Amino acid sequence: MSQLDREELLIDGPVGKLHLLLDHPSIPPKGVAIVSHPQPLLGGSPRHIVPVTLARQLCASGWLVVRPSFRGVGLSEGAHDGGIGETQDSQVVLRHMAGIMPGLPIALIGFSYGAHVFARLACAAAGEFDALALLGLPVGDVPGGRSYPAQDLPDDCLLMHGERDQMAPLGNLLGWAAGEQRSVSVYAGADHFFKGCLGRVAEEVCRYLEHKRPERPA
Repeated sequence: MSQLDREELLIDGPVGKLHLLLDHPSIPPKGVAIVSHPQPLLGGSPRHIVPVTLARQLCASGWLVVRPSFRGVGLSEGAHDGGIGETQDSQVVLRHMAGIMPGLPIALIGFSYGAHVFARLACAAAGEFDALALLGLPVGDVPGGRSYPAQDLPDDCLLMHGERDQMAPLGNLLGWAAGEQRSVSVYAGADHFFKGCLGRVAEEVCRYLEHKRPERPA
């Protein structure tokens, strides 16, 4: 992906500017994919290998990819807010992209802490997006003393997890998913960052989005 395909935007958020990285496909976009990044308190940013890999493959398959920086990351203003303020910011990003790209389907793809934020966003913005994929979603108590309450997710969201996830234990997610008999795509032997299989994970996300993309009238 060349630098010519990349655009940076600053938009107004609830507590200041929000910094967005936009990756444009070489063809007219089939939709908008908003990709979130991992925990800022642990150094997470839109330039982390997972959101970068997702962006590269989504863009190659025809999606306009937006990678927002959470509060206090990059040029985004404000301070870390434990997911609450980040959800409000993400809703602003969602509505901004819907406004400038009307008529295109919008997908939310969250990873790690960003998956938690987008799970919250899915509840707050029901009906404003077309697909939801969450990778390494933390649920309940996780190492490091943090806790993430489970959210009421859409039935058709894609949940993807590494069997040996050391940061968001798979057992926590499966314990929650069992109550609703949800499907979880588990990559055997994979860690939190899907090392060794991240490309295949991104391919699965692309296939899911293609399946979820609404048909447009001829």
